[in-house]
Amino acid sequence: MKKTFSLTHEKIAPARLIESVKSDVRKYLKRERAKALPKGADFWDFDCRFGADAANSKVVHVAEIDAALNQAEEKKLESCYIEIIAKPGYRTPKSV
Repeated sequence: MKKTFSLTHEKIAPARLIESVKSDVRKYLKRERAKALPKGADFWDFDCRFGADAANSKVVHVAEIDAALNQAEEKKLESCYIEIIAKPGYRTPKSV
């Protein structure tokens, strides 16, 4: 998912727009995690980027997207760019 979300609207409060974006992100993650894993993969991993626009986006962990959206609300950004790319994840064996 590579998408720019508008965080301003003449009739909708910014807090409600942020909640809508969070909901869209959660739905996308749930949909991707439900897909069949490739052979040998242990889980779905995600490469994520967040920023005011695509050119200024920075790498974030998938668990930090909600916090980044809250910061965007505090900074009163007009829009935000979110990129989430699913990839197969592989666990490393524990060394004893």
